Amino acid sequence: AGLLKGNKVEVFNGECMFINENEARVFNDHESPRYKFKNAIIATGSRPIELKPFPFGGRILSSTEALNLPEVPKSMIVIGGGYIGAELGQMYSKFGAKVTIIEGLDTVLPGFDKDMTSLVAKNMKKTGIEIVTGAKAESAEQTDKDVTVKYSVNGESKEVTADYLLVTVGRRPNTDGELGLDMIGVDVDERGFVKVDHQGRTSIPHIFAIGDIVSGLALAHKASYEGKVAAEAIAGQPSVVDYKCMPAVVFTDPECSSVGYTEKEAKEKGYKVKAGKFPYAGNGRAVSLNHAEGFVKIVADEESGLVLGCQIVGLEASNLIAELGLAIEMGATLEDLALTIHAHPTLGEIVMEAAELVMGHPIHIISR
Repeated sequence: AGLLKGNKVEVFNGECMFINENEARVFNDHESPRYKFKNAIIATGSRPIELKPFPFGGRILSSTEALNLPEVPKSMIVIGGGYIGAELGQMYSKFGAKVTIIEGLDTVLPGFDKDMTSLVAKNMKKTGIEIVTGAKAESAEQTDKDVTVKYSVNGESKEVTADYLLVTVGRRPNTDGELGLDMIGVDVDERGFVKVDHQGRTSIPHIFAIGDIVSGLALAHKASYEGKVAAEAIAGQPSVVDYKCMPAVVFTDPECSSVGYTEKEAKEKGYKVKAGKFPYAGNGRAVSLNHAEGFVKIVADEESGLVLGCQIVGLEASNLIAELGLAIEMGATLEDLALTIHAHPTLGEIVMEAAELVMGHPIHIISR
């Protein structure tokens, strides 16, 4: 609120509906004034996807309700092992709940490399989480005390009962309802995402859209970045979006992060790749903190040494990935990372050591 006031931003509370290309109406309990505008940025976000067999209500929760439970349940079922299900499932497990995760694919966190997700799954099992992969959730029956989910694995029917069921199968853009995009001719795709160009412009040039309502990862930092680009475009600057260095982070235990290309993606793009992983176990800081599991993997162009991507799993992976994002953004090479002196003892040294490893001369690991 202080930032808005300091920048002389007026805030009007209510639900917005576009009337035409240059006018919108805001409805609240007391009035419904109309506002004319020269430019508009739509940032209405997203909401959890609700499945017909698992309607939200009672003991069937979305991520929103899961963050507002009045007590820690004794048990919880999670449908969907993506980043939201993994984060919340692990959180409640650490609080003491017996958690069962039902995932349709063959691993939790399917968007990350398996050598990363295997460490997360290992830690999940240490706290008693049961992970059921390759499963299809079919139905749920709830009482005033619990909920029972029926599912199948390889054609075999099974069921599990818990205090609550958390459904985390993705999010849906908030572009429907009374917003009025169809009335004024803003183009959306079949999934409800607003179609935009490289500056966030919609099919109506002075109306922009950012965040979860446009295609791409549903990330807060992506939305913030797109908002800056849209504002700069409105101000007449030639800014365009570039997602090459957009980091993805999952706050599980251990944390997972990724930026740029994976080794597989780099090869598919035609690069001749060299890559290597330096383990947390070779870092004094990680060992002293009793967090020696994990690694930093750097992917680079074999000929030039240009850094193409990085994947990290381990303590503070969410913070360490920023250095690699900068490296990719500025066109840094493995040598640049290796020659950058990192303070000792710090986790950041793992980045330097990983670069040395990929270059072929690691110091604190035996490489043959």
